[in-house]
Amino acid sequence: MSSHRLFVALRPPHPIRARLRAAMHGISAARWQDDDQLHLTLRFIGDVDHHRAEDIAAALGGLHAPTITARIAGVGLFERKGWPHMVWAGVEPLAALAGLHRKVDQLLARAGVAAETRAFTPHITLARLNRSAGPVAAFLTQHSDLASPPFDFTHVVLYESELAHGGARYHPVARYPLDVAATSAAATALTSSQVAAKPPASP
Repeated sequence: MSSHRLFVALRPPHPIRARLRAAMHGISAARWQDDDQLHLTLRFIGDVDHHRAEDIAAALGGLHAPTITARIAGVGLFERKGWPHMVWAGVEPLAALAGLHRKVDQLLARAGVAAETRAFTPHITLARLNRSAGPVAAFLTQHSDLASPPFDFTHVVLYESELAHGGARYHPVARYPLDVAATSAAATALTSSQVAAKPPASP
């Protein structure tokens, strides 16, 4: 049976992505994100079959939430087993973004997706690091005050992640408007069946 690797995210507008990309240098051997990969993950779902993917897309159609006015606020580092793993740009306001994260989590639960157990830290990944990358201290110091003018997140996007040589590629499956008056009928799918069925893998 075919599977879909899904996540739910917010996509910053082009001027904000350009500001982030201008800061993306200065760490040896870092795997910097390209423009298509810049997003704020609200909820990683993972691999699901086609029927569950359709249920997820439909459940997110029930999202009712206002547009969020946000801004970039500094940079940070995630570690894995004591080693630098990822550098990211922070996004504020935490309260509004955390509230949207909870709403998305609740909708996904209706589609049978287990609740998120990790703490939610609003961020946009700038680079992924392996053990040969670095050092990162100079980058974190130089961009500690990275900031942007206020900008609006106007849609939540359901993405499918396709693992390929050179890194993952993200394909938008459906967009759901952020607006207090939005209804599930206003959600605009990008494909006729929201999540396109994949042909079965060859044995």
